[in-house]
Amino acid sequence: MTPALTVPAWTVLGVETSCDETAASVVRLSGDGVVDVLSSVVASQIARHAPYGGVVPEVAARAHVEIIDDIIGQAMAEANLAFGALDGVAATAGPGLVGGVMVGLSAGKAIALARGLPLIAVNHLEGHAVSVRLAARAPYPFLLLLASGGHCQLLAVEGVGAVQRLGTTIDDAAGEAFDKIASSLGLPYPGGPELERLAAHGRAERFALPRALMGRAGCDFSFSGLKTAAARLAAAEVLTEQDRADLAASAQGAIATQLADRARRAMTQYVESRAGVERLFVVAGGVAANGAVRKALEQAAQAQAFAFLAPPLKYCTDNAAMIALAGAERLAAGFRDSLDAPARPRWPLDAAAALAHPIHTPGRKGAKA
Repeated sequence: MTPALTVPAWTVLGVETSCDETAASVVRLSGDGVVDVLSSVVASQIARHAPYGGVVPEVAARAHVEIIDDIIGQAMAEANLAFGALDGVAATAGPGLVGGVMVGLSAGKAIALARGLPLIAVNHLEGHAVSVRLAARAPYPFLLLLASGGHCQLLAVEGVGAVQRLGTTIDDAAGEAFDKIASSLGLPYPGGPELERLAAHGRAERFALPRALMGRAGCDFSFSGLKTAAARLAAAEVLTEQDRADLAASAQGAIATQLADRARRAMTQYVESRAGVERLFVVAGGVAANGAVRKALEQAAQAQAFAFLAPPLKYCTDNAAMIALAGAERLAAGFRDSLDAPARPRWPLDAAAALAHPIHTPGRKGAKA
């Protein structure tokens, strides 16, 4: 009798500190693609940054330093594993607030060095790209909309480490627009979820707000004009509570409409350039947690005959489970990084597109993501 072949599994500790969440997670990826999240611990810094109305990089970095060891310890304890049971350590190496990135990456390097484990330096955006695979089967390739506070891109995800950029924002990200409009309405930080709650009581047709690039060729985004127009309306006169709700709903609807329009164009382009490809549309990032945005994008996917997938809400915002999974997939594919892997404030997923067609002029830190 031929003995059964053992399918290897990869157990990876992930560390995420790119912005204002200190997170650690242990994920096991089996050889047949089954993902098991053994632990996921996230410590928020909202209370620290709320007085400033946004994330203060220096405050965030200090907070990461204070708590990173405890968070990693909690993740290992919840997974009920010793460090010797790990196959590798994955840490976000960028893009993000570089002070924070350095904290998590240094912690990951220290564990890798002390335990003789492989280090995987993970692009934070790649973490978001694979986040849907934490809870659902999402085979490569697929079309991805990554929409968060710092990023808004349409990407063809071909496989591990293989991504093609189809479109990106030429100014503000969708999440930034949500947060800035919320601030102009006097809503507390973080503004995106607060704006969604306020919009639930408003009329989205009340205010006519700009929807940049709608119907135009290409898959790029622009939210700066919408953000400015909404802020001017908020400051123009004293608004009643219903006025505020109507403006919030109108802004939310305009953002959702723009995202859906650009996504439809990307779906057409994606199918035309890939004969016979499976039509799978994935939405990830913090903005994917917004109900109105999800509904608009799901309707757009349905109209284009695409299957629609989005991560559970807990994996939409920054977390370490997605970093651990990205690291496990890279480890399984044979990727390793040296202990001198740098912390990178800028790190495009599609570096060739970022350099060949830059939306912003590359600076000394490189092309923007």
